[in-house]
Amino acid sequence: MQRLLWNGLAPLQRHLFRHPRRAFATRMPFVPPSQQMQYNESMTSPWPTAEDLDYEENSDSDSENEYYSDDEPDQTPLRNPPPASPSFYTGRAAYYDQLAQVESAVAHTRSALKMLQLLPLPDFARAVLPSRPAVWKSAKEMGTDLQIPMTSSRYRAMTRLLTQLNEYYRIASAAGCDDLAERTINLLNIFESPAKTAALTRGRRKTLYTDRLGRSYTFGKRKTSTARVWMVPVAIPNEDMEVVDLEKVASLDEAAALLTSQPERFHEPQVVPKSSILINNIPLGEYFAVPADRERIVRPLQIAGLLGAYNVFALVRGGGTTGQSGALAHGIAKGLLVHNPDLADLFRRTKMLRRDPRMVERKKPGLAKARKAYAWVKR
Repeated sequence: MQRLLWNGLAPLQRHLFRHPRRAFATRMPFVPPSQQMQYNESMTSPWPTAEDLDYEENSDSDSENEYYSDDEPDQTPLRNPPPASPSFYTGRAAYYDQLAQVESAVAHTRSALKMLQLLPLPDFARAVLPSRPAVWKSAKEMGTDLQIPMTSSRYRAMTRLLTQLNEYYRIASAAGCDDLAERTINLLNIFESPAKTAALTRGRRKTLYTDRLGRSYTFGKRKTSTARVWMVPVAIPNEDMEVVDLEKVASLDEAAALLTSQPERFHEPQVVPKSSILINNIPLGEYFAVPADRERIVRPLQIAGLLGAYNVFALVRGGGTTGQSGALAHGIAKGLLVHNPDLADLFRRTKMLRRDPRMVERKKPGLAKARKAYAWVKR
């Protein structure tokens, strides 16, 4: 009987020997929470003291990553200082801390605008807000600042919050909340690209104008061809001006008076010059032998109803006849818009101001052209 009892208690003893802290916990008396205040202070506490455990606060144990030491089962847990950041265990503490700060700034700005009854803002009021286009740092630049690899998802999350904060800044600055606007712009300036001015002016069209001689200069493109186009209106004489016939002048004094007051009336009638189109100092008919190319060039003049009203001189480079004629037509359409801004709607509807984006498909290895294959030979 004793042997059977011993065999039954042996696994429990081995378990308690392997886990001495559990064995110690089983020897601790249970005291209900309601009676803990009535516990006799003279009673010896069942918990061991620091002296009993021989605890060293600054222990240089080899097993620093373990919560308990294997050699000393009753050792007190190692007291590591708490991490400085709540995002310490995420592995990207710098990014998530910065993201949390931006989220906090967005939340505080939103609550402040709601208290001022500036949110939600009606659509008609939002439409008249002063524009402030923002150009944020690239993902690479932002990752360098935060010292982490900035993935596309993290970059989108950050820029989404910054765009929302920029919208709140527009509302605060328009409403005259200088303090709120100043704090918001200070945070936005941290994430804005240093090349913001250059980026905003990159896609803006240059202002086209005519020089002192009435010439316009434009630039057209098509495929790999480029065309620099100069256009000047054809000089038309004043038909209402009457030319004085010297034989009908009664006296020299009268002729001298007319010559002094209206000298242009003594010139011979001007012959109306014909308009010409020169491409690389070669007439249009000689440079482009294909009629379709010539029709493509004069199409903007025909649409505007100004065929023969301008002299055109162009320098074309690159590509073939199709690309050069398309580039020249693009430049002529832009030049007509300089002289006649009212043609903008007409040219937009006919797509004359739009550069043709079609390009020649590149040649593929193993093929004769982009898609043309060589003749298959069996042997």
